[in-house]
Amino acid sequence: MKKIILSLCVAAGLFSCTSEADQNAIKGAANVAYYSRVWEVAINEGRTNILDSAYTDDAVLHTVPEVKGKANCKTYYENYVTGFSDRQFIVKEIFADGDKLVKYWQFKGKHTGSFFGIPATGKTVDVLGVTIAKMKDGKIAEEQDFMDNMVFMQQLGLLPAAQ
Repeated sequence: MKKIILSLCVAAGLFSCTSEADQNAIKGAANVAYYSRVWEVAINEGRTNILDSAYTDDAVLHTVPEVKGKANCKTYYENYVTGFSDRQFIVKEIFADGDKLVKYWQFKGKHTGSFFGIPATGKTVDVLGVTIAKMKDGKIAEEQDFMDNMVFMQQLGLLPAAQ
């Protein structure tokens, strides 16, 4: 009888185990859902208070200059909310492998407020970009954005348009 019970316990344990790839896929799917929701709320809805709990305490934004700490990360992204009206942050594609995410996005808006100290120009922007992010324990630990800053500055009227 003990052998049967032991065998059943071992079998149940074996069937309940998932591979590392399956675990990464499950974690990745949860991270994608969470990460997508954070940016929908923070940028599109303008409720940046979600960023208070979205980042790890020691989060890093790999920008120039580098931004460190969750409060500073929130302040960084608040510039987009205060600087632009009619904001649309569209996640065109996002995928993950465990705690690593890649997001392909589009940002549209009208520059009607101060944006990193740049006074409102009244110009509209429409830029594409990619973000590489790392999650830790279900929170954002690192991010690095890639977009064509020259085109962005041209759309704001801060640089002459390419000929």
